[in-house]
Amino acid sequence: MKLRDDELLQRVARYCKRVSDYLLRIETNKETFLADPMIQDACCMCIVQIGELSSMLSDEMKQKHPEIPWRAIKDTRNFYVHNYGNVDLNYVWNTMTNDIPVLQRWCESQRKADSTETR
Repeated sequence: MKLRDDELLQRVARYCKRVSDYLLRIETNKETFLADPMIQDACCMCIVQIGELSSMLSDEMKQKHPEIPWRAIKDTRNFYVHNYGNVDLNYVWNTMTNDIPVLQRWCESQRKADSTETR
């Protein structure tokens, strides 16, 4: 794995972890999330950062891993940034509770696989 890709995946994993931490803070309670604009903003910003960082990964990395919906990740980022007032919080919740944990595990597994390959 290219060093730049490794660094980017590490940063993506960190933003995924932040979302996970926010969910723990609200005890993964959707009603609490829907009632708290500060948590909403924090989570949306993490998702925006994940999309931005993912778009910076090499084409080689993205082509090598078509199982990750790179285009959807970028499109989600673009929608949040350009239509922020129209973001569907139920969609955000779904992204946070279903997609982010999968992406976090994938990033971490890629980094572990790469570290064992370089030994």
